[in-house]
Amino acid sequence: MRSAREAWRGVQKPVFVPASLVILAMIVFAVVYSGTASDAFSRLNTAITDGVGWWYILVATGFVVFALYCVFSRVGNIRLGGDDETPEFGLPSWFAMLFSAGMGIGLVFYGVAEPLNHYVNPPEAGGVPGSTDAAADQAMQLTLFHWGLHAWAIYVVVGLGLAYMTYRKRRPLSIRWLLEPLLGRKRIEGPIGHAIDVVAVVGTVFGIATSLGFGVQQISAGFEYLGWVEPNNWFVIGLIAVVTGLATFSVITGVTRGLRWLSNINMGLAAGLALFVLLLGPTIFLLEAWVQNIGGYAQALPQLMLRTSPFAEDGWAGAWTIFYWAWWMSWAPFVGMFIARISRGRTIREFVLGVLLAPTLIGSLWFTIFGDSGLLRQRNDGDMLGAGGSVDTNTTLFQLLDGLPVATLTSLLAIAVVVFFFVTSCDSGSLVIDNLSSGGTLETPKVSRTYWAVLLGVVAAVLLLVGGSGSLTALQTASIATALPFSIIMVLACVSMLKAFRYEMATAPRYLRVSTRAASDGTGDVSEPSHHLLDEGVSATLAGLPPATRGEVADRDGHFVVAVNELPAHAVDVDPDTGTMKYSRKSHARDPLRE
Repeated sequence: MRSAREAWRGVQKPVFVPASLVILAMIVFAVVYSGTASDAFSRLNTAITDGVGWWYILVATGFVVFALYCVFSRVGNIRLGGDDETPEFGLPSWFAMLFSAGMGIGLVFYGVAEPLNHYVNPPEAGGVPGSTDAAADQAMQLTLFHWGLHAWAIYVVVGLGLAYMTYRKRRPLSIRWLLEPLLGRKRIEGPIGHAIDVVAVVGTVFGIATSLGFGVQQISAGFEYLGWVEPNNWFVIGLIAVVTGLATFSVITGVTRGLRWLSNINMGLAAGLALFVLLLGPTIFLLEAWVQNIGGYAQALPQLMLRTSPFAEDGWAGAWTIFYWAWWMSWAPFVGMFIARISRGRTIREFVLGVLLAPTLIGSLWFTIFGDSGLLRQRNDGDMLGAGGSVDTNTTLFQLLDGLPVATLTSLLAIAVVVFFFVTSCDSGSLVIDNLSSGGTLETPKVSRTYWAVLLGVVAAVLLLVGGSGSLTALQTASIATALPFSIIMVLACVSMLKAFRYEMATAPRYLRVSTRAASDGTGDVSEPSHHLLDEGVSATLAGLPPATRGEVADRDGHFVVAVNELPAHAVDVDPDTGTMKYSRKSHARDPLRE
């Protein structure tokens, strides 16, 4: 009995138990009502997107505004760590790791399929006919919109908050601490804090399970396209069991070197696949398209970022934009924690610019290579669509590779990339979820890590199997539904961070180089010591102050450095007769982390 208690030591029961019960209840519900699950998921998806879809669109754009404010205001000068800390990783390594965070099963799954979908079936609200030049341009704009600044601004909110609270304020690495400046420490350490982490755990489980589900669908479709396997439910279960088993073994052994090595190989394989398509495909066309796609995205962004399509009845926004924003929010604790852990020592400005721009540019190149290649192939040969002119999201990548040399080899390479992403996502995802359920503790029990790895596989399997032919809808609905409560937490986190940043700006010292002597007259000669007073009664130099005030640290030219705090006008009382200034204590900024 004692050994069992030791095995689970460190697990925070007020988070672990409720989160597990909610997830298991959702699994049981899906299994019990599996006969009508497909229709139920479809109706639930419609209800959520019609009812709160506008909220997802509004807050996702709000997160972009929050991120840009952090870049262009004085907030950007705050360092994620001590004032004298330097970045833990060099810029090239940091960008490479951000790239690895941005790469995932979704990019492989949607690389060809999404632009092709938007080309054939453009949104009704756009007013562009399908399968036209205008539809092709719009298709790439919409794809980059879904995978660009909005997606990474969502990650910025969580990643920035975690890095700030952990490395600058020395709090545990957990979602609940993002709201401490707003709610206070007592509430954060109580039931409210537990509830915040429960929401984060549940949302993350279903967000990662959605990605795993996409991966299983594409692996199965790849083997079927090659004519090697006829997928069925048992094949899906076996595939999930094998990959989850590999991830579980990795979690138990904790072979961090092996995981890093595996991740680096995976990045190399993905980059090799993209380079293969670029060089053996229409290279010049793709390079021209990349430049145009970036410009088209920048031009279309103001029109797209608040489009809710209230008059459209095609359901496009719910199936695409709203799903993506919810999917990114459910992934935010996972990706946010990762980018926080690799960003210690950077300023907020460096952090936000790097997280927003680097993955967006890399993603634009990836979708240009695969998406525009698919569009060109469809326009020239017309063989990228399935029966009835529909797009088979699972097989479009393999159809594209089939038109290039060594198609079987590259198809196997694509399957290998998805499998590796599957393993690393399940492995690292279970570790992050375990951290969240353990109150931010980085060293967690092996048994709890194993539990979450297995549960991720079970959730992915259940969503795929009970969804039936509508499994894609089931996966999308799971993300949209579980992300809703976490989106509220993210909005509160923005308010909370702004409150903390405001105090930091009010109390942060500004360093000035001050002279103890009169200024030069411009000829190199120094006039007699001056005690000239400005209208408000403030000395132009510190020459009139006693040595004890000035200090004895001035250099040979009579200069030394002082730290000052900038005060707002309302914080200073000026005597109208003497001009004497006094600081009003009533205007003193209060530390939200001490309230």
